[in-house]
Amino acid sequence: MGDRGGQAQDVPQPAIPSTHKADHKTEQPPTSPRSLRRTGLLVTLVLGGLTATPPLAMDMYLPALPEVTRSLHAPAATVQLTLTACLAGMALGQLVVGPMSDRWGRRRPLLAGLAVYVVATALCALAPTVEFLVAFRLAQGLAGASAIVIARAVVRDLYDGVAMARFFSTLMLISGVAPIVAPLIGGQILRVTDWRGVFVVLTVVGVLLAALVWRRLPETLPPEDRHSGGVGEALRAMRGLLADGAFAGYTLAGGFAFAALFAYIAASPFVIQEIYGASPQTFSLLFGLNSVGLVIVGQINGKMLVGRASLDRVLGVGLTVVILAATALLLMSLGVFGEVGLAPVAAALFVLMSAMGVTLPNAQSLALMRTKNAAGSASALLGTSSFLIGAIASPLVGIAGEDTAVPMAVVQLAAALVALACFMGMCRPWNRHTDVEGAEN
Repeated sequence: MGDRGGQAQDVPQPAIPSTHKADHKTEQPPTSPRSLRRTGLLVTLVLGGLTATPPLAMDMYLPALPEVTRSLHAPAATVQLTLTACLAGMALGQLVVGPMSDRWGRRRPLLAGLAVYVVATALCALAPTVEFLVAFRLAQGLAGASAIVIARAVVRDLYDGVAMARFFSTLMLISGVAPIVAPLIGGQILRVTDWRGVFVVLTVVGVLLAALVWRRLPETLPPEDRHSGGVGEALRAMRGLLADGAFAGYTLAGGFAFAALFAYIAASPFVIQEIYGASPQTFSLLFGLNSVGLVIVGQINGKMLVGRASLDRVLGVGLTVVILAATALLLMSLGVFGEVGLAPVAAALFVLMSAMGVTLPNAQSLALMRTKNAAGSASALLGTSSFLIGAIASPLVGIAGEDTAVPMAVVQLAAALVALACFMGMCRPWNRHTDVEGAEN
């Protein structure tokens, strides 16, 4: 459905789903604009809930990580594998669920994924050992990938042109806000229960979301538009994409930048709470402030920088700022500046996180601009590679135990340096043919 004049401020209007078949014998009355707006708002809520599910599953129990180590009598590095398992599951799940939804439609894979997600999350709350928790988190991530992939696919089914771009912007804002809210909610839950209660809440949220999808989200992919290409076809398309050195460079740059981000996610609960003595609520507040910085800078990037400055230049500046912030964190962790308190460390983490607001979206945008006919495979490859590279960072930050911030700073600095090297060496941003204009060559 195209845009209507004078309605740019409204929620984008979805096309009529394919399950709503016209009855030629009984003519249906025209749908009113108000009804269309209500439908658009409902779709926004459903897809926004799906988009928020992965960050909620990842981040809501971050304040409880130190408590998990004590409750399950496990070292910090092993507990951080629960993050790695969930992240790896989400990465691998995208490769499977995407082709499934193209073959069997959106509803069945989505509802099946949400059902498995609910069961896996409930089992996380009952995990007797850290090994079981890691296994259940892997299953949770594999099932949660259905929300990531199919939410994007449904948007492509329902919207076109400017309306689709506007809706994707809304989902990106939701995905940025969810990490802010998740640790804050987790910190408040820990006031009245233990870490298992966090997974109980996530289970209830999953049940409610599955019920909402079941009742309110119809099938959006008509049978005539489905195909049976499967995973093999997607993997062949990805192999062709990786033959483009610039695409591979942007993909690796974004993936290693994500590794620096995930090193922060995995290690910051221990650094801020165990080393600097902050409470779970204080950690949640600082985590939220850092996420606010990321969202604000991301909005500045989208509304002010894009179109006025080269995306390559902005990406290079973002990676440089990440390197400088990680260097400052490493020097503080090594005691070069003497004994420092929480405030300087929190400030450096804020700068690092804020720089991600220009680094991650621009790396992904530049990669997607390299392809025209394989955007779906390119998106899956970007997401999977970022999740897998990020998953590697989680156990590395806990190698030296939970009493030092040096591993976190080292992983962040190394990841940012590798990202910059891939960007400069493979993308060659000083050459015009690797910039936006050259993507059409």
